[in-house]
Amino acid sequence: MADTASSTVHLVGAGPGDPDLLTIRAARLIAQADVIVHDGLVSGAILALASPDAELISVAKQRSRHSMPQDAINALLVDLACEGRRVVRLKGGDPFIFGRGGEEVEACRAAGVPVEVVPGISAAIGSAAMAQLPLTHRDASSAVSFVAGQCKGLSDQDWSGLAGKGRTLVIYMGVATAADIADKLIADGVSPAIPVAVLENGTRADMRSLRTLLADLGDMVVREQVVSPALIVVGDVAAHALARDALAAWHDAMEKDLTSIGPNGKRAE
Repeated sequence: MADTASSTVHLVGAGPGDPDLLTIRAARLIAQADVIVHDGLVSGAILALASPDAELISVAKQRSRHSMPQDAINALLVDLACEGRRVVRLKGGDPFIFGRGGEEVEACRAAGVPVEVVPGISAAIGSAAMAQLPLTHRDASSAVSFVAGQCKGLSDQDWSGLAGKGRTLVIYMGVATAADIADKLIADGVSPAIPVAVLENGTRADMRSLRTLLADLGDMVVREQVVSPALIVVGDVAAHALARDALAAWHDAMEKDLTSIGPNGKRAE
C-alpha cells in the first residue's frame, strides 16, 4: 500500500487536440503538474501549457508497438505519486472512452493512491461537432454506439444492431481495418449504400472530413491516404457532415475571425 503522504494521480482528458477545448480544470492541473505522463496523440500545443519545470514522460502507443506496456504505465503512476509529486496522466480524448483509464484507476486504488478523473471532450464529440455532423438527429438517428476497430476477433462479433436505420455507429481506431469493417457490417446486414464519414485529425488545423458510402469505405481510405487518428461514422447522419472543401473554408474563416480579436478581447476595426 502507498504511504499516506502520496499525492493524487489526476487522469486528465486532453480532448481531441485543440487546446481551446480543454476544460478549465484540465488546463489548471496541466499548468500545476510536476510530472505529466502523456499519450502520443496529445498535441504539442497542449503540452506547451505545462510548467517549464515539469517533467514530460511520453508513453505513446501505436498499432502493434507500445513504448511502455500498460502494466508499466500503471506502476509508473503509482511510483510517481508515492514520491509526493503532482502527477497528471494526460490522455487524448476522454480517459474513459477507449483510453484504458479504468485500468489506471484500479491500479491506483489497489496501491492506496488517491486518484481523480477529469473528463475531456471525446474524439467522437469533438470531431463530429467541428464537421457539423450530428451524432443524433430527430429525422435520422436516436441511438449512438462506440466501438474499437482494432479489437481482436472482429469477424466473430455481431454488429448487426449497431448500425442501420435510426442508428449511428462511431468506430475508433479503424483506419487499418476499414475494408474489413465494411465487409463485416455488410455481412451483418447493413446496407452497402448507407452513408459513411471519415473524420481525420479531428478539431485540428489539418482536419479532413471525407464522405462516401459503406461499400466504398476501404477503397476511399486507401485512395485518400487517410491516416490515424481518424474516426469512422456510419449512419444516415454522416450525410450531414461538412464535405472536405466546406470544412477547410469554414476553418479558414474561423482562423481569420479569431486573429481579428485583439488582446483586450475586442475585434479590430
